[in-house]
Amino acid sequence: MANEDDDELANLRKRKLMALQSQQQQMAAVQEEQQALEGQKQAILRGIMTPDARERLGRVKTAYPEVVAEIERELVMLATSGRLGQKIDDETMKNLLSKMMPKKRDIKIVRRGRDSH
Repeated sequence: MANEDDDELANLRKRKLMALQSQQQQMAAVQEEQQALEGQKQAILRGIMTPDARERLGRVKTAYPEVVAEIERELVMLATSGRLGQKIDDETMKNLLSKMMPKKRDIKIVRRGRDSH
């Protein structure tokens, strides 16, 4: 009886190990695919932007990664569909960023004097 329990436990361990290995392989494949897509995206962006524009986008990415991701996605779509007529230069990038950036709110502090009668 103890021998059967040991065999059953060994089989369970073996199945669990195989499941974990399969899961690891799937995760590695997904990660490789994401890296390949990111590489393709970066290659497209290098081809459609001037070095100054890429540099500006990189600086903005540290503060607003969501905005930059959206801009990159739009530029790649335009480039792949052939609707981008020229390279994106620094001025064009400034315009894009100004349109896409969240609006700044002006904060005004009003101090009210004490009632002096």
